[in-house]
Amino acid sequence: MIGEVRKQRYSSTDQQIRCSVVIRAYNEEKHIGRLMAGLAQQTIKDLEIILVDSGSTDSTIATATAISSEYAFKVVHIQPKEFTFGYSLNRGIEEARGEFIVIASAHIYPVYPDWLERLLEPFNDPKVALTYGKQRGNTFTNFSENQIFAHWYPDISQRRQNHPFCNNANATIRRELWQIHSYDETLSGLEDLAWARWAIEAGYTISYVCEAEVIHLHDEVPRAVYNRYKREAMSFKRIFPEERFKLWDFLRLFTSNCASDLWQAAKQRVLLANLGSIFWFRLMQFWGTYQGFRHSGPLSWELRQTFYYPRGKILSSREVSRQIEPIRYKDAAKKL
Repeated sequence: MIGEVRKQRYSSTDQQIRCSVVIRAYNEEKHIGRLMAGLAQQTIKDLEIILVDSGSTDSTIATATAISSEYAFKVVHIQPKEFTFGYSLNRGIEEARGEFIVIASAHIYPVYPDWLERLLEPFNDPKVALTYGKQRGNTFTNFSENQIFAHWYPDISQRRQNHPFCNNANATIRRELWQIHSYDETLSGLEDLAWARWAIEAGYTISYVCEAEVIHLHDEVPRAVYNRYKREAMSFKRIFPEERFKLWDFLRLFTSNCASDLWQAAKQRVLLANLGSIFWFRLMQFWGTYQGFRHSGPLSWELRQTFYYPRGKILSSREVSRQIEPIRYKDAAKKL
Protein backbone atom coordinates (compact mmCIF):
# COMPACT_ATOMS: atom_id res chain seq x y z
CA MET A 1 0.00 0.00 0.00
CA ILE A 2 1.46 3.36 -1.05
CA GLY A 3 2.34 5.61 1.87
CA GLU A 4 1.16 3.01 4.40
CA VAL A 5 1.58 4.02 8.03
CA ARG A 6 1.72 1.58 10.91
CA LYS A 7 1.18 3.23 14.29
CA GLN A 8 2.36 1.77 17.56
CA ARG A 9 2.15 2.65 21.25
CA TYR A 10 0.39 6.00 21.18
CA SER A 11 -2.89 7.50 20.05
CA SER A 12 -3.50 10.54 17.90
CA THR A 13 -4.90 12.32 20.97
CA ASP A 14 -1.53 12.35 22.74
CA GLN A 15 -0.12 15.80 23.40
CA GLN A 16 2.73 17.20 21.35
CA ILE A 17 6.16 16.07 22.47
CA ARG A 18 9.42 17.97 22.26
CA CYS A 19 11.41 15.79 19.89
CA SER A 20 10.66 13.39 17.02
CA VAL A 21 13.42 11.24 15.51
CA VAL A 22 12.87 10.49 11.81
CA ILE A 23 15.00 7.60 10.53
CA ARG A 24 15.28 6.79 6.82
CA ALA A 25 16.04 3.14 6.14
CA TYR A 26 16.39 0.56 3.39
CA ASN A 27 17.78 -2.90 4.25
CA GLU A 28 19.58 -1.67 7.35
CA GLU A 29 19.25 -4.72 9.63
CA LYS A 30 23.04 -4.70 10.03
CA HIS A 31 23.12 -1.22 11.55
CA ILE A 32 19.75 -0.06 12.84
CA GLY A 33 19.88 -2.07 16.06
CA ARG A 34 22.85 -0.06 17.28
CA LEU A 35 21.13 3.24 16.49
CA MET A 36 18.03 2.14 18.39
CA ALA A 37 20.17 1.03 21.34
CA GLY A 38 21.86 4.44 21.31
CA LEU A 39 18.49 6.20 21.35
CA ALA A 40 17.47 4.13 24.37
CA GLN A 41 20.51 5.47 26.25
CA GLN A 42 19.81 9.16 25.60
CA THR A 43 19.33 11.64 28.44
CA ILE A 44 16.25 13.04 26.67
CA LYS A 45 13.33 10.64 27.05
CA ASP A 46 10.48 12.82 25.76
CA LEU A 47 10.63 11.71 22.16
CA GLU A 48 9.05 9.53 19.49
CA ILE A 49 10.69 7.51 16.75
CA ILE A 50 9.42 7.39 13.17
CA LEU A 51 11.01 4.86 10.83
CA VAL A 52 10.51 5.62 7.13
CA ASP A 53 11.14 2.37 5.29
CA SER A 54 11.47 2.40 1.51
CA GLY A 55 10.96 -1.25 0.69
CA SER A 56 13.33 -3.21 2.93
CA THR A 57 13.43 -6.93 2.22
CA ASP A 58 15.43 -7.87 5.33
CA SER A 59 14.61 -7.62 9.05
CA THR A 60 15.14 -3.85 9.37
CA ILE A 61 11.64 -3.20 10.73
CA ALA A 62 11.62 -6.19 13.06
CA THR A 63 15.02 -5.23 14.49
CA ALA A 64 13.99 -1.62 15.09
CA THR A 65 10.64 -2.60 16.60
CA ALA A 66 12.24 -5.05 19.03
CA ILE A 67 14.39 -2.30 20.59
CA SER A 68 11.84 0.54 20.57
CA SER A 69 9.67 -0.37 23.55
CA GLU A 70 10.64 2.71 25.58
CA TYR A 71 9.26 5.20 23.07
CA ALA A 72 6.31 6.01 20.86
CA PHE A 73 7.18 4.24 17.62
CA LYS A 74 5.75 4.41 14.13
CA VAL A 75 6.64 2.86 10.78
CA VAL A 76 5.90 4.72 7.53
CA HIS A 77 6.13 2.59 4.40
CA ILE A 78 6.91 4.13 1.03
CA GLN A 79 7.37 2.37 -2.29
CA PRO A 80 10.77 2.27 -4.02
CA LYS A 81 9.38 4.14 -7.04
CA GLU A 82 8.36 7.00 -4.77
CA PHE A 83 11.69 7.37 -3.03
CA THR A 84 13.82 10.45 -2.91
CA PHE A 85 15.53 11.68 0.23
CA GLY A 86 13.24 14.70 0.33
CA TYR A 87 10.06 12.67 -0.13
CA SER A 88 10.96 10.19 2.60
CA LEU A 89 11.70 13.01 5.03
CA ASN A 90 8.48 14.83 4.24
CA ARG A 91 6.46 11.66 4.78
CA GLY A 92 8.15 11.03 8.09
CA ILE A 93 7.76 14.59 9.33
CA GLU A 94 4.09 14.62 8.34
CA GLU A 95 3.57 11.91 10.96
CA ALA A 96 5.68 13.61 13.62
CA ARG A 97 4.37 15.46 16.67
CA GLY A 98 7.61 16.91 17.99
CA GLU A 99 8.47 20.58 18.14
CA PHE A 100 11.91 19.61 16.80
CA ILE A 101 12.64 16.97 14.15
CA VAL A 102 15.85 14.99 14.55
CA ILE A 103 16.89 13.43 11.24
CA ALA A 104 19.10 10.36 11.32
CA SER A 105 20.33 7.84 8.79
CA ALA A 106 19.80 4.23 9.84
CA HIS A 107 23.54 3.55 9.58
CA ILE A 108 24.65 6.06 12.22
CA TYR A 109 24.76 5.69 15.98
CA PRO A 110 25.46 8.26 18.72
CA VAL A 111 28.71 8.25 20.65
CA TYR A 112 27.39 9.93 23.81
CA PRO A 113 24.13 9.73 25.78
CA ASP A 114 23.65 13.50 25.49
CA TRP A 115 23.64 13.45 21.67
CA LEU A 116 20.04 14.65 21.38
CA GLU A 117 20.46 17.10 24.23
CA ARG A 118 23.38 18.75 22.46
CA LEU A 119 21.59 18.86 19.09
CA LEU A 120 18.62 20.64 20.70
CA GLU A 121 20.60 23.08 22.85
CA PRO A 122 21.21 25.76 20.14
CA PHE A 123 17.44 26.12 19.58
CA ASN A 124 17.35 28.32 22.68
CA ASP A 125 18.28 30.94 20.07
CA PRO A 126 15.03 31.59 18.15
CA LYS A 127 16.98 32.40 14.99
CA VAL A 128 18.47 28.89 14.73
CA ALA A 129 16.58 26.88 12.12
CA LEU A 130 18.82 23.83 11.91
CA THR A 131 21.56 22.11 13.88
CA TYR A 132 23.87 19.36 12.73
CA GLY A 133 26.47 17.32 14.55
CA LYS A 134 29.89 15.83 14.10
CA GLN A 135 30.35 12.63 12.10
CA ARG A 136 33.27 10.23 11.98
CA GLY A 137 33.90 6.70 10.81
CA ASN A 138 35.30 3.67 12.57
CA THR A 139 38.35 1.50 11.99
CA PHE A 140 36.67 -0.15 8.99
CA THR A 141 35.80 3.12 7.25
CA ASN A 142 37.65 3.91 4.05
CA PHE A 143 40.71 6.06 4.79
CA SER A 144 39.66 8.79 2.37
CA GLU A 145 36.13 8.86 3.80
CA ASN A 146 37.62 9.51 7.22
CA GLN A 147 39.66 12.33 5.71
CA ILE A 148 36.41 13.86 4.44
CA PHE A 149 34.74 13.51 7.84
CA ALA A 150 37.71 15.20 9.51
CA HIS A 151 37.54 18.09 7.03
CA TRP A 152 33.77 18.59 7.08
CA TYR A 153 33.20 18.14 10.82
CA PRO A 154 35.85 19.97 12.86
CA ASP A 155 36.36 19.74 16.61
CA ILE A 156 35.08 23.25 17.31
CA SER A 157 31.36 24.09 17.31
CA GLN A 158 30.03 27.05 15.35
CA ARG A 159 26.87 28.44 16.90
CA ARG A 160 25.99 30.78 14.03
CA GLN A 161 27.14 29.44 10.68
CA ASN A 162 26.93 31.79 7.72
CA HIS A 163 26.82 29.16 4.96
CA PRO A 164 24.30 26.37 4.22
CA PHE A 165 26.50 23.29 4.56
CA CYS A 166 24.91 20.62 6.77
CA ASN A 167 24.11 16.91 6.61
CA ASN A 168 20.84 15.13 7.29
CA ALA A 169 22.53 11.98 8.56
CA ASN A 170 22.76 13.82 11.90
CA ALA A 171 20.66 16.98 12.08
CA THR A 172 17.65 18.67 13.67
CA ILE A 173 15.21 21.26 12.30
CA ARG A 174 12.33 23.30 13.66
CA ARG A 175 9.10 21.62 12.63
CA GLU A 176 7.28 24.95 12.34
CA LEU A 177 9.75 26.05 9.65
CA TRP A 178 9.32 22.78 7.76
CA GLN A 179 5.58 23.51 7.71
CA ILE A 180 6.42 26.73 5.86
CA HIS A 181 8.99 25.15 3.55
CA SER A 182 9.21 21.36 3.17
CA TYR A 183 12.06 19.41 1.59
CA ASP A 184 12.45 19.44 -2.19
CA GLU A 185 11.26 16.01 -3.34
CA THR A 186 12.63 16.37 -6.87
CA LEU A 187 16.31 16.53 -5.88
CA SER A 188 18.40 13.36 -6.14
CA GLY A 189 20.36 14.42 -3.05
CA LEU A 190 21.48 17.46 -1.05
CA GLU A 191 17.92 18.17 0.08
CA ASP A 192 19.51 19.25 3.36
CA LEU A 193 21.70 21.86 1.64
CA ALA A 194 18.72 23.23 -0.32
CA TRP A 195 16.60 23.52 2.85
CA ALA A 196 19.43 25.18 4.78
CA ARG A 197 19.96 27.67 1.97
CA TRP A 198 16.26 28.59 2.12
CA ALA A 199 16.46 29.03 5.91
CA ILE A 200 19.44 31.36 5.67
CA GLU A 201 17.77 33.40 2.95
CA ALA A 202 14.70 33.63 5.19
CA GLY A 203 16.79 35.24 7.94
CA TYR A 204 17.62 32.20 10.07
CA THR A 205 20.95 30.64 10.94
CA ILE A 206 22.51 27.19 11.24
CA SER A 207 24.44 25.77 14.17
CA TYR A 208 27.19 23.14 14.03
CA VAL A 209 27.55 21.16 17.27
CA CYS A 210 30.70 19.06 17.44
CA GLU A 211 29.63 17.52 20.78
CA ALA A 212 26.62 15.89 19.06
CA GLU A 213 28.85 13.18 17.66
CA VAL A 214 27.85 10.06 15.73
CA ILE A 215 29.60 7.22 13.98
CA HIS A 216 28.51 7.16 10.33
CA LEU A 217 29.11 3.88 8.54
CA HIS A 218 29.39 3.87 4.75
CA ASP A 219 29.93 0.26 3.71
CA GLU A 220 30.17 1.03 0.00
CA VAL A 221 31.74 -0.60 -3.02
CA PRO A 222 33.30 1.68 -5.67
CA ARG A 223 30.13 1.83 -7.78
CA ALA A 224 28.09 3.00 -4.78
CA VAL A 225 30.59 5.79 -4.05
CA TYR A 226 30.38 6.88 -7.70
CA ASN A 227 26.56 6.92 -7.56
CA ARG A 228 26.52 8.88 -4.31
CA TYR A 229 28.70 11.67 -5.66
CA LYS A 230 26.99 11.70 -9.04
CA ARG A 231 23.51 12.20 -7.57
CA GLU A 232 24.83 14.88 -5.20
CA ALA A 233 26.52 16.70 -8.09
CA MET A 234 23.27 16.63 -10.07
CA SER A 235 21.51 18.28 -7.15
CA PHE A 236 24.31 20.76 -6.51
CA LYS A 237 24.07 21.86 -10.14
CA ARG A 238 20.34 22.53 -9.68
CA ILE A 239 20.76 24.37 -6.38
CA PHE A 240 23.70 26.45 -7.64
CA PRO A 241 23.25 26.61 -11.43
CA GLU A 242 26.12 29.07 -11.80
CA GLU A 243 28.65 26.49 -10.55
CA ARG A 244 30.78 24.43 -12.95
CA PHE A 245 32.89 21.29 -12.66
CA LYS A 246 35.11 20.77 -15.68
CA LEU A 247 37.39 17.90 -16.65
CA TRP A 248 40.28 20.00 -15.38
CA ASP A 249 38.57 20.18 -11.97
CA PHE A 250 38.28 16.39 -11.92
CA LEU A 251 41.99 15.96 -12.71
CA ARG A 252 43.11 18.65 -10.27
CA LEU A 253 40.99 17.48 -7.34
CA PHE A 254 41.64 13.79 -7.90
CA THR A 255 45.39 14.39 -7.97
CA SER A 256 45.56 16.78 -5.02
CA ASN A 257 43.29 14.72 -2.77
CA CYS A 258 45.11 11.48 -3.53
CA ALA A 259 48.40 13.18 -2.75
CA SER A 260 47.05 14.50 0.55
CA ASP A 261 45.59 11.13 1.55
CA LEU A 262 48.81 9.30 0.67
CA TRP A 263 50.84 11.76 2.71
CA GLN A 264 48.58 11.44 5.74
CA ALA A 265 48.51 7.65 5.48
CA ALA A 266 52.31 7.58 5.28
CA LYS A 267 52.57 9.79 8.38
CA GLN A 268 50.38 7.31 10.23
CA ARG A 269 52.31 4.34 8.84
CA VAL A 270 49.19 2.82 7.28
CA LEU A 271 50.00 3.59 3.64
CA LEU A 272 50.33 0.03 2.35
CA ALA A 273 47.02 -1.04 3.93
CA ASN A 274 45.16 1.88 2.32
CA LEU A 275 47.02 2.49 -0.93
CA GLY A 276 44.48 0.88 -3.25
CA SER A 277 41.37 2.20 -1.51
CA ILE A 278 42.67 5.78 -1.59
CA PHE A 279 42.95 5.72 -5.38
CA TRP A 280 39.62 4.04 -6.10
CA PHE A 281 37.67 6.13 -3.60
CA ARG A 282 38.97 9.48 -4.86
CA LEU A 283 38.52 8.36 -8.47
CA MET A 284 34.88 7.41 -7.87
CA GLN A 285 34.26 10.57 -5.84
CA PHE A 286 35.44 13.04 -8.44
CA TRP A 287 34.48 11.07 -11.56
CA GLY A 288 30.97 10.75 -10.14
CA THR A 289 30.95 14.49 -9.43
CA TYR A 290 32.10 15.26 -12.98
CA GLN A 291 29.44 13.01 -14.51
CA GLY A 292 26.76 14.47 -12.25
CA PHE A 293 27.53 17.98 -13.47
CA ARG A 294 27.34 16.77 -17.07
CA HIS A 295 23.95 15.11 -16.59
CA SER A 296 20.77 16.90 -17.53
CA GLY A 297 17.16 15.81 -17.49
CA PRO A 298 14.63 14.55 -14.95
CA LEU A 299 15.26 12.00 -12.20
CA SER A 300 13.85 8.96 -14.00
CA TRP A 301 12.95 5.60 -12.45
CA GLU A 302 16.07 4.12 -14.05
CA LEU A 303 18.21 6.72 -12.29
CA ARG A 304 16.39 6.14 -9.00
CA GLN A 305 17.19 2.43 -9.23
CA THR A 306 20.83 3.22 -9.93
CA PHE A 307 21.21 5.78 -7.16
CA TYR A 308 19.07 4.34 -4.37
CA TYR A 309 18.68 0.63 -5.04
CA PRO A 310 22.02 -0.71 -6.29
CA ARG A 311 22.36 -4.34 -7.22
CA GLY A 312 23.32 -6.46 -4.26
CA LYS A 313 23.83 -4.83 -1.54
CA ILE A 314 42.80 6.16 8.76
CA LEU A 315 42.78 9.47 9.44
CA SER A 316 39.78 10.27 11.57
CA SER A 317 39.05 13.41 13.46
CA ARG A 318 40.59 13.26 16.90
CA GLU A 319 38.44 12.37 19.88
CA VAL A 320 37.62 15.46 21.90
CA SER A 321 37.88 14.98 25.65
CA ARG A 322 34.45 15.30 27.26
CA GLN A 323 33.20 15.03 30.83
CA ILE A 324 30.70 12.33 29.98
CA GLU A 325 31.10 8.61 29.44
CA PRO A 326 30.42 7.34 25.90
CA ILE A 327 27.69 4.79 25.33
CA ARG A 328 28.89 1.22 25.87
CA TYR A 329 27.06 -0.56 23.10
CA LYS A 330 27.88 -4.09 24.17
CA ASP A 331 26.48 -3.36 27.64
CA ALA A 332 23.45 -1.65 26.14
CA ALA A 333 22.73 -4.65 23.91
CA LYS A 334 22.80 -7.00 26.88
CA LYS A 335 20.29 -4.87 28.78
CA LEU A 336 17.98 -4.80 25.77
